[in-house]
Amino acid sequence: MKNPTNRFKAALKAGQHQLGIWNSISSSTVPELLAGAGFDWVLVDCEHAAIETIEVLPALQAIGQYPEVSAIVRPAGNDPVLFKRLLDLGAQTLLVPYIQSAKEAEAAVAAMRYSPRGIRGMAGSTRATRYGAVEDYFTKAEDELCLIVQVETITGMGELEQIATTDGVDGVFIGPADLSASMGLPGQINHPDVLAEIDKALAKLAELDVPSGILWLDPAEAKRFIDAGTAFTAVGVDIAVLADQVRALRDLFQRW
Repeated sequence: MKNPTNRFKAALKAGQHQLGIWNSISSSTVPELLAGAGFDWVLVDCEHAAIETIEVLPALQAIGQYPEVSAIVRPAGNDPVLFKRLLDLGAQTLLVPYIQSAKEAEAAVAAMRYSPRGIRGMAGSTRATRYGAVEDYFTKAEDELCLIVQVETITGMGELEQIATTDGVDGVFIGPADLSASMGLPGQINHPDVLAEIDKALAKLAELDVPSGILWLDPAEAKRFIDAGTAFTAVGVDIAVLADQVRALRDLFQRW
């Protein structure tokens, strides 16, 4: 059989905007629900959520029931061992947090690639190879793998061009929260200085013709970023949506 096409990567190359949502609740039920809601991509978060590597497998299987929806996985860090396990589980797109230099971006690229171009360890009977059924997986896997690096500090912003143009980087995701902290404005993602830094980064990425992404929960501001040219935009986090709706329901009955 052929190596499955990475629809997310193909859409990036085609310049098609993709709307996404964050999965931070560990289960197969929630990612299945999110995938069925009509988003273009669902990100399974192993960095800030209580989701361990082994729990990514049922999430990928649940999202995979919707062929038109892409699964993205955020590993806990820029760690080749984590990459190896997630890629073997069948993840095709990784969003790697806290990249601050071209050297760190190059390390992430190497962890995505087999030798001699990289350091990814080889194993034959994995879900990624469809348990050995994919033809020439080891020579063709890289074609369908997608690496998004997350730039989320003022230091990283200073190295943005070098990071974004690193061979093997397919896109750059801007992290507003850590960016605000690195600017001495922790949590103030709507501060004019933080927004200005984000806008400058998006403009630079557009100039470099590198796809950009962001997570923003305020719909109006998210729409502004989409209009500014983000290629992949997350507009919700499952646990935040749940918390908001539960509180709204409680408040409704408290008013009656």
